[in-house]
Amino acid sequence: MLTEERHSFILNQLKENHIVKSQALMNELQCSESTIRRDLSELESKGLLTRIHGGARSTYQLEEELSVSEKSSKNIQEKQAIAKLAASLVKENDVIYIDAGTTTLAMINFLTAKNITVVTNGVAHASLLADKEIQAFLLGGRVKYSTKAVIGTDSLRDLKSYQFNKAFLGTNGIHLEYGYTTPDPDEAALKKTAITQSAMAYMLADDSKWEKVTFSKVGDIEEATIITNRTDRSLTNYQEKTTILEAEQ
Repeated sequence: MLTEERHSFILNQLKENHIVKSQALMNELQCSESTIRRDLSELESKGLLTRIHGGARSTYQLEEELSVSEKSSKNIQEKQAIAKLAASLVKENDVIYIDAGTTTLAMINFLTAKNITVVTNGVAHASLLADKEIQAFLLGGRVKYSTKAVIGTDSLRDLKSYQFNKAFLGTNGIHLEYGYTTPDPDEAALKKTAITQSAMAYMLADDSKWEKVTFSKVGDIEEATIITNRTDRSLTNYQEKTTILEAEQ
């Protein structure tokens, strides 16, 4: 069996069981202990698993979604730095999408480009944009209590009628293999569509979002540029797939 086939088998086993035993892999794949040890080492170096005694486990756990108030009190300085860098990418006459989220909300106060148009599914975002006298469109649909995001079929239909120079999105998880994820399938559908409708897409994510996976996939790593705060975490494997912009604090 080829190395790639063994790696795929190991990762599929982890998806199903979250833990794999070296002996079981040796039996299933009919290969030596040294081969399995090498495979697990290579996959760990790519951030796809964590080796444990006698085997390996998944590098992630499914995360629960926090409310807006809970999110607002976390990593405030990091979010401000990321928001400031994101806002600097908006240029005169841009048409942009800003989705609901605490980091994207912080971005609005840093917007200085003239004659821009913003589409958003964030209720608080639309209000703040109006306060700043920035032309804004709020998607129609159901308002989600916990995140104050407008979601559902109506908002998805509205979003598909627009085209953007840039989209600025939040994410609950970033993982090399599983990509960008968020707990709510309706929010994931909006984020996915925003990427499709935009010439450039940016994921705003502080250090706490890395190596996390939540319920619904938004897209693969290469589908967006990541804006994050500077971290001691090694991002080499991610940089092989996409551009990472690191904000100074």
